This record gives sequence, structure tokens and C-alpha cells, in this order.
Amino acid sequence: MNQLRRGYLFGFFAYAIWGFFPLYWKLLKPAGPIEILAHRIVWSAAFVTLLLVALRNWRFLRSLAGRPRTLAGIAVASTVIAVNWGMYIYGVNSSHVVETSLGYFINPLVTVLLGVAVLRERLRVAQWVALATGAVAVAVLTVDYGRLPWIALTLAVSFGLYGLLKKSLALPAAEGLFVESLALTAPALAYLGWLASHHRSTFGHVSAVQTTLLVLAGAVTAIPLLLFAGAANRIPLTGLGLLQYMTPSLQLGIGVLIYHEPLPPAQLAGFGLVWAALAVFTWDGIRNARRLSRERAAKESEAEEVAATATAV
Repeated sequence: MNQLRRGYLFGFFAYAIWGFFPLYWKLLKPAGPIEILAHRIVWSAAFVTLLLVALRNWRFLRSLAGRPRTLAGIAVASTVIAVNWGMYIYGVNSSHVVETSLGYFINPLVTVLLGVAVLRERLRVAQWVALATGAVAVAVLTVDYGRLPWIALTLAVSFGLYGLLKKSLALPAAEGLFVESLALTAPALAYLGWLASHHRSTFGHVSAVQTTLLVLAGAVTAIPLLLFAGAANRIPLTGLGLLQYMTPSLQLGIGVLIYHEPLPPAQLAGFGLVWAALAVFTWDGIRNARRLSRERAAKESEAEEVAATATAV
């Protein structure tokens, strides 16, 4: 199997696992969202620690010790992803799976908006059209919900900010997750200790299955992130961008078909506008990638001709 095909396989499994997350988090009830989040943090740190022990890759910790700005960035990134994880667990376990899927449909548009606001990137006309369509979609959904779709918006903005921070930190997947989890482990353990001391912990008190699933939350968190890193290193960004729509599509299907959450016509219209915005955004991204590829090929051909001429002379 060549590297490109392996990359697409890694990406498929990463986004499929994320897509089926609602089924997993529902199984952890009656644990509350914050208790589940705390276990997810603690067991993620434990899982990645075991992985790094197996790989014997600890040198990066010494290099981080002398980089206070990077450590500060990691602290911020860990807080942002904790908000994302916690909000997602809350959304799923409060029967808002459809709204959580909306958050990840909106996320690519939020990422582009952050690129403009923070990195001062310039957008093409089609990207502005996609953003405007997305804004109309949020307005339509706000009218239908009778409130801002704040679960979806929190998920989209927090994951967009996390991506922006990760890009600036440029840490490998396993090492990055380890340090981020480690930064959150102390407060997570403190919270779990408080629950236990007040006899409010579900860990070990509901069933062996629920306890085991809480422990496995670490592996369930880390494995798709590692698969995603493997995919990102092997396939084009456009291919990765198309694969990412698998996750919210699966989540939407689970919310409507398995948990029977309502999707009235007005909400469907709002989702339709989001899908239209994503279609424009994706089409523009593919077209731009092809244009850049042609330009790069033309430059390489021109350079080869110049080199051949110089050799002949």
C-alpha cells in the first residue's frame, strides 16, 4: 500500500471514529459532562504516557523546558480544547447531537474567518460568498431555535481557535496531546477527588462496563488524533478537507435516525444553507489548489528548460 492510500485510510478511520463519538459518550451516563471530561483528560494523559514510554521519546520535554512562550501557548491550547471537549459531551448527553453536528459543519467557515481576523489573510470572492451564506444560515437557525445555536458556535469557535494555536505551536500529535493533557491533569484529578469525597462520583459505582468505558476514554481520544496526524502528513490538504465532512454527517445521522432528535423544515433549511456555503468553499479550495499546482508545474518546467539550455551552452 502506497503512502497516499495509507493516508486516506488513516483519515477515513479518524473521521469515522469522531463521527461515532455520540454513541460512546451516551454510554457514560449517568456521569455528568464535567466528570466525563475530567476522566477523558486524566486517561488521555495516561494513554499517551504509555505510548511515549513505548516509543522512548522524551527528549521533546527537555526542549520545551527552555521555551516559556511555547509552554504558555500549550496552556491556552489545552484550556480551549477542554472547553471544546466539555461542550461536546454536554451537547451529546443533553440530546443536542444535531446541534453538535452543526458546530463541526460550521467549523471550516470559522477557521477561515479566524484566518482573516488574526492572521490578516485575504479572502477570494468565493470565500466571502461562503462566509456570508454561513452567516445567513446561523441567522435562520437562531430564529428557529429561538436562541443563538450556542452549542454549535462554541464548538466551532473553540475548535477553530485550537487549530490556530496548534498551527503556531507546531508540536507532533502524540507529544502535543501529552503536554496538553498534562496541563489539565491536576485540575481534573482535583475535581474527581472532590466528587469522590462528596460521594458523587460514578466511577466504580454504576457498573463494570461504565467504569471500563470511562478508562478507555483516553484511548478513544488519542487514537483518532494520531490517525489524523498520520493522514495530514500523507495526503493533500484538499483531500483532508473533503474527508472532514464525514464526521458531522455521521453525527447528524446518529442524532436524527438513532436518537430521534427533531429536524424541522426551518432547521433543515438552515443546514441546507450551511451545506451550500461548504460546497462553495470546497469548490473554491479545489479550484485554487489546482491553479497553484499548474503554476508550480509550469515554473518547474521553465526551470528545467533553463537548466537544459545552460547545460547545452
